[in-house]
Amino acid sequence: MRCDRVWRDARLATMVGGDMGVVERGLVAAQDGLIVYAGPAAEAPALDAAEIIDCDGRWITPGLIDCHTHLVHAGDRAREFELRLEGASYEEIAGAGGGIVSTMRATRDASEDDLVASALPRLDALIAEGVTTIEVKSGYGLDTDSEIKMLRAARRLGVERRVGVSTTFLGAHALPPEYAGAPDGYIALVAGTMLPEITCLGLADAVDAFCENIGFSAQQTAQVFDAARRAGLPVKLHAEQLSNQHGAALAAQYGALSADHLEHLDDAGIAAMAASGTVATLLPGAYYFMRETKLPPIESLRRAGVPIAIATDCNPGTSPLTSLLLAMNMGATLFRLTVTECLAGVTRNAARALGLADSIGTLEAGKRCDLAIWDIERPAELVYRMGSNPLHARIWSGR
Repeated sequence: MRCDRVWRDARLATMVGGDMGVVERGLVAAQDGLIVYAGPAAEAPALDAAEIIDCDGRWITPGLIDCHTHLVHAGDRAREFELRLEGASYEEIAGAGGGIVSTMRATRDASEDDLVASALPRLDALIAEGVTTIEVKSGYGLDTDSEIKMLRAARRLGVERRVGVSTTFLGAHALPPEYAGAPDGYIALVAGTMLPEITCLGLADAVDAFCENIGFSAQQTAQVFDAARRAGLPVKLHAEQLSNQHGAALAAQYGALSADHLEHLDDAGIAAMAASGTVATLLPGAYYFMRETKLPPIESLRRAGVPIAIATDCNPGTSPLTSLLLAMNMGATLFRLTVTECLAGVTRNAARALGLADSIGTLEAGKRCDLAIWDIERPAELVYRMGSNPLHARIWSGR
C-alpha cells in the first residue's frame, strides 16, 4: 500500500468503540490527508511510505476537538469579573447593560480584520494543545451585518491556520438594545432575515440559540429552529444552564446535534436526548468561572446512554478559557467524569456534537489524519495534569 507518511513505534488511543481503543504497538499511515491504516503494527499491510516518522513509544490520539466556543469577539469583560467577585450576579450585570450586550457593542465597532486578529491568539493557544478542529459561534453582533462579519472572521481562521473550523449562527444569543421590550420582533428578524441571508452566503454549518430565563423562551427558540429546518441546517442549543426551560427536550425534538451546559437538565430532557441521539456538551469552564453549585446530572446521562462531550466555551464573559486540557481536568475534578469520558468528550463525542463523526474524532481508515502525539506514559496524564502541555507534535490533514 502506497502512503505519504507512517507514524510507527507508537501507542495508540484510537477512541474506537466504547473505551479508548488502546493499541500498545501501533502505527498510523496516511495518504492524501486521510488515514489509510491505524492499528497494530503486526497487522498492518505492506506499506510503501514516502516518509516514516519514529514516535519512540509516544502516545497518539485523534486531534482534539473544541466543539463549543465563542472565539470571535472584541473586547473583554474583566470589569464584570471584578463585579461578580464583589457579589453581583450574572443576571444583575446583564440587566445593567453588561454581559453579552457589552461585548456586542465592542464587536459591532470592530472590523472583520480586527476580529480575526484578536481571535488568533486564542486559537493559537488551543492549537498548541493539539486541537485540530474548533467550533466558532456568532452571537455578539446581534444585527445582520455584524453577525455576517463575525461568521466571515470565523471562516478566515481556517485560512490563517491549519485547523478545521465549524461555524454556528447564534443570532438568538441576547436581545439587542434596539429591540428592548420586543423579543418577538427580534426573533422574527433572526428567523426571517438573518438566517436566510447567512444561509445564502454559506457562512453557517449549524444554528444555535440561548434558551434561558434571561435569553429566549422555548417558543421563540422553536421559531429559530423552524427557520433552520427550512434552511437545511442542523441545530444545537444553550440549554438548562441557569434554570430549567425544557430547552433540551425541545432541541431533541428537532434532532439537535447537541444541547450544551445542562446543569438544570431534568429526567424528561435526558430521555428526549437519549431518544434523539443528541450529545450532552458539558462546559466546566463556565461552571467554574461562575462558581455554580448545581452539577449537571452526570450519572443520569450515563445511565441513559447520552454521549458526553466537553468544550472550553471560550468566551469573554463566563469562560475565558483557552485550554482544552484544563477543561478535561475540570470535567474530571468538578463533574467526576472518568479519564475515558474526558478523552471521548474531546474526540469522538465532540465530533458527533458537530455532525462530523464520519470524518474526524477517531483513528480509523477513511477519516482525516488529524493526530496529537504526546510525551506521556499513559493517557490519564492528559486529564490529570494542570497547567502542563505534553504535546510533542500536532498533525492536521496528514501534515
